[in-house]
Formats: sequence, C-alpha cells, structure tokens
Amino acid sequence: MDFALSADQREIQALAREFAEAEIEPHAAAWDREHRFPRELYAKLADLGLMGVCVPEEYGGAGADFLSYILVLEELSRADAGVGVTVAVHTSAATLPILTFGTEEQKARFVPPLARGEHLGAFALTEPEAGSDAGALRTRAARDGDGWTISGAKQWITNGTYAGTFLLFARTDPDTPGARGVSAFLLDGEHVRVTRDEEKLGLNSSITNDIVVEGARVGRDRLLHEEGRGFRVAMATLDGGRIGIAAQALGIAQAAYDVARSYAKERHTFGKPIAEHQAIQYKLADMSTEIDAARLLVYRAAWLKQEGQPHTEEGAKAKLFASEMARRQTAEAIQILGGYGYTKEFPVERYYRDAKVTEIYEGTSEIQRLVIARSVLGLRQAERTLAQG
Repeated sequence: MDFALSADQREIQALAREFAEAEIEPHAAAWDREHRFPRELYAKLADLGLMGVCVPEEYGGAGADFLSYILVLEELSRADAGVGVTVAVHTSAATLPILTFGTEEQKARFVPPLARGEHLGAFALTEPEAGSDAGALRTRAARDGDGWTISGAKQWITNGTYAGTFLLFARTDPDTPGARGVSAFLLDGEHVRVTRDEEKLGLNSSITNDIVVEGARVGRDRLLHEEGRGFRVAMATLDGGRIGIAAQALGIAQAAYDVARSYAKERHTFGKPIAEHQAIQYKLADMSTEIDAARLLVYRAAWLKQEGQPHTEEGAKAKLFASEMARRQTAEAIQILGGYGYTKEFPVERYYRDAKVTEIYEGTSEIQRLVIARSVLGLRQAERTLAQG
C-alpha cells in the first residue's frame, strides 16, 4: 500500500499551487465581493494544460491521470472555490463524458476545444421539477427527420453564460416514464438562451444560470451514446463528478485550517498565543484529523476511477464526508478567529459560505447516503440494470 504521490503528480500539484497563489488567491476576495467571473483566468489555466489535465494528449489535453486532475481541483479550490467548480464542471461534467461515451468523430470535434480552454463546458440536467429525481425531467427532444428538435428549460447550470458546449439531457420517448426515455445531446452555446443569473450565498466568482432551449434542431451527430440511454451517461458522469466536488470541499477546508492555524499562533490572549490554550488546540487537532481523513477518501476514489475500477460507493463516501467536514471545519475556523472570523477582513467567512453548497450540488448529502446504502445492501446494480433497460 503506497500513499505517496508520483513525481509527475507532485509536479502537477506544485504547478497548480504556484499558479493559484500567484493568479487566484490575491484576487479571490474582490471577485467574491464584485460577483465577477474571471473569464481571462481560464485562458491562463489552459496555457498550463489545467483545463484538460486528464484528457489524453491526442485530444488536446495534458495526458495526466485522474488523481492529478483531483490534485489540481484541490489546489484551485484552496485559493477560490468558484474557480474550482468552474474547472470541475468543465472537465468532469462536460469533457470526460464525451471521451467516455462519444464516437471518434465526436471526440475529435468537441474535446480539443474544451481541453485547450477555447470553450467552456456545461452540464444541463437539473430542471425546476427535476433535481435529485433526474428521471422526472421534462425537456423534450422530438423526432424531426433524421434528427431531433429540442425544447425545454434547465436550472442551476454552472458556466451557462460562458459555455460553448453543453451536455444536455432531454426526453426522447415521452411514452416511457422515468429514466428509460432520456437521451444525452451535445449542444453549442448558440442553441441555448440564458434567462437568469442566479444570486448565490457563495461561489460568487462562478456563474450559475437558468437556461432555455427553444426548438433547437440537431442531427444524429449530436446524440451522445445511444438513444434512450442518457440516464446511464448522467449517472456515470455524476459518479466521477462527485469526486471532483469532494476535492473542492477538501481545498476549502484546507484553506480555512491554514488561516485558523496561522491566526492561532499570532493572536495573544492572557499573555500567550491562543494556540497554547487547550480549547484551541483541540479544535485545530480535530480540523487536521478530519481533513486528513477526507483527503484519504478523496484520493482513494480518484485512484479507483483512474484504474477503471468501480467507484460509485467510494465517490459518494468521499463527497459525503468531505463536504460535511468542510462545512463543520470552516465554521470552526470562524470560531477560532472570533469576531474577526465573522468579518470580511479575513477569508474564513467566504470559505464558510463556499463550503455549504458542496453538500448540495452533484447530489445532496441525503442522496449520497442513499447511494452508499443501496451499494452496501447490494441494491445499486439492480437499479442501474433496470434504468438502462
């Protein structure tokens, strides 16, 4: 059992950390305050290969492994979780599904512009009446000659305003209820109209939109995987995407711990640093322990995915633990800083706001517990077989 990162993984981790410290961290508070999406940043990330870390070189990526990509997400999120989620959705939820399920023509056409950062990717599954119950979606793809005409509305779409490629799910068989009648499509930005920018508690440097598709005509070359098998695409995408969100939560928690630890060593009360008070020592000990535990869960899930092994249960465990840990430990960081922690003079209040959503998107904590329970009870595979027909 080897817990050490390889030389290549350490090099990519260091590259991401150096970039984040120089180009992201100094601006994160302003981006949060101004609710500004730093569009220019992603060209710089692309120049370093960080918009397609785990995409093969023949498709324009850096050709690194999946764990290297997770290390990058952790480092970016440590500096600004909004940047982390933008890259996570672009990579895990838009680019990688095309590599997994696309034809050779689709991979050659859609993946290189995404991996090179020329386009941002978006994942359009959620609707006003279809969130955790993805099989209830109403967006319709009606047969139209040798293709489809797609109409519908989607909600809470990360990167919507700036995306050039959308992985969008629509019902191709209106007579089949639930997941069996759903298909996956690749749409260009011109097929989509943004109707709203969401005002959020945190992640203010990312963009979240409501979108509509109004009679977009697409051919068979836009169908990803097989007709009626879109739910399989969605579930496989979420299985991997959860690991990315777990890495985001891990990065947020690490940033909060770093600030709290430094503050505790510098802040004096009763004639000594507060780090010498047992109450503060206990808090820092718990923070460090839980962050280490989350990191082991996240890295294990990432390793299983890159090895092509089953990782549904492990990814759900990583996301569940890391997200709830991040929410707890960012709150503890505020507590250690006291009144300063509640102000914008220090970044821990931003970390607290950013951490909360990691318990919600890519499957709520309640859904993660359901996924885990069904896996340990042997129910998961039976459900997947039923969904795939």
